[in-house]
Amino acid sequence: MSSSTLHPRTARTTGLLYLALAVVAVPGFLVIRPMLFDPDSAAATLDHLVANEALARLGIGLELALVAVQALVGLWFYRLFRRVDSFAAGSLAAFGLMNAVAFLASAACLGAALELALAPPSAETAGGAQLLYVLGGSFWGVSALFFGLWLVPMGVLALRSGMPRPLGWTLVAGGGAYVLNAFVAYLAPDAEQIAAVLLIPATIGEFWMIGWLLWHSARTRPAPTNPVPAGVRRGL
Repeated sequence: MSSSTLHPRTARTTGLLYLALAVVAVPGFLVIRPMLFDPDSAAATLDHLVANEALARLGIGLELALVAVQALVGLWFYRLFRRVDSFAAGSLAAFGLMNAVAFLASAACLGAALELALAPPSAETAGGAQLLYVLGGSFWGVSALFFGLWLVPMGVLALRSGMPRPLGWTLVAGGGAYVLNAFVAYLAPDAEQIAAVLLIPATIGEFWMIGWLLWHSARTRPAPTNPVPAGVRRGL
């Protein structure tokens, strides 16, 4: 099937949602979380939460936004690819929604940690907030399994829809590597360099997919739904 059959408007929306997914995820998990959570000190985590309540609430808001965007991009990928292969498109949407559930659980943990930190202090306050942050991070860790599974059908659909074949195979390889990374993180926690290398194909494939979708939507014009016959246009 040719990539020209992919509706350009749907491709544009899918690409923008996928880009938003990266934009929302980075500041919340990679920037705000390390500013609040000290893995070596529960007391420090508690102090950070109390002193930076607005920042903590922003982090929760970004995680909730991530849940919404992840769910929407999964549904839009299904809409984009359902005529290519309905089973693969449904699998892609299902794995994306499961990933959204993991992020939702993480957001709930962050919210509970902040509520605990702002409640009247007790002997268990610091330990409870620390545990909730650890649990939230663990939801991110195990969600790597579904994120890898989400990339595999995406790659298969890219191959079947006429997208560049290297893009499709990069996504399939990146998905497999992401699934493997989920196991490496727990079975070989000291192999941090291996885990980092495993994420490279997925990162390349994702941004390549975003770029291709936006490029495809910009260069392709949808056919008119009710084309006017040439004779009518000429006044014949």
